[in-house]
Amino acid sequence: MKFYMKQKVMSFVDKFTIYDEQENEAYWVEGDFFTIGKKLDLFDNNNNHKAHIHQKVLSFLPRYFININGEDVAEVVKHFTLFKQRFTVTGYNWEIEGDFLAHEYEIYHGDYTIATISKGWFTWGDAYSVDIADGVDPVPILSVVLIIDAILAQNNAKISFVIN
Repeated sequence: MKFYMKQKVMSFVDKFTIYDEQENEAYWVEGDFFTIGKKLDLFDNNNNHKAHIHQKVLSFLPRYFININGEDVAEVVKHFTLFKQRFTVTGYNWEIEGDFLAHEYEIYHGDYTIATISKGWFTWGDAYSVDIADGVDPVPILSVVLIIDAILAQNNAKISFVIN
């Protein structure tokens, strides 16, 4: 199944709308305003809370947790690498590899690719295409995409701060 994630711009908090293949709104995401560490909530189109994402602050490497039904089910950690993006998702035993330009990602469970992620080029707000293998729950995958976006935004803010 395929999903399209689009960030809403001109908002004080992080907001995303997630569409299915037929361009129907399937999920929506909203972040908390003015918190220490990034916090995001994922809802389905019936306003049912599906996942809570929160950042571990004071960590050397970016580290986030996915909370479903009040329980932390996974931890996503970005690895220190020079030429490509790498993440580990403990709790699901997934590995994520991304390209040098941080626009193409694959999520693996062992040798099996369970999802591919493509970040759009030259879009107004961040946009992602997420292709998920049949039988895989989309909620944790979409949560991982949100975490990747949060880490990329944090890295871009650091680069901007250093340049200015």
